[in-house]
Amino acid sequence: MNYRTLLGRVLFVCAFGAGAAGVAQADVIPMKATLAGAGSVKGTGMADVKLDTATNELTWKVTYSGLTGDATAAHFHGPAEVGQNASVVVPFKGPLASPINGKATITPGQAADLVAGKWYVNIHTAANPGGEIRGQVQR
Repeated sequence: MNYRTLLGRVLFVCAFGAGAAGVAQADVIPMKATLAGAGSVKGTGMADVKLDTATNELTWKVTYSGLTGDATAAHFHGPAEVGQNASVVVPFKGPLASPINGKATITPGQAADLVAGKWYVNIHTAANPGGEIRGQVQR
């Protein structure tokens, strides 16, 4: 191999490496919520939540059982501390039978509240229209 060929290959590798190093690395933050009801409500559930910090894409899988009836609505609420109520920030679309899978792109402010533990998952039924089971999303 002659000097020019070797130099060309070295420069190519250096340029490729520098370009690859400049690519932003996404951080995916995994979070969970344990869903339960108040009083005599026997339903339970679990939410597995992931936030891609490069795109602010939120994905979730919510499983539940033992509700008094079919889920009539389900969503993320926030911002709120544990035990406090807040408005809906991301509704779950599509079938609400367990498991509920979904994704949405959220704003940077919403992402900050979510990562700070200020969002909760709430599942509603006809018997409990204000929410039958809920759980705070935490890292």
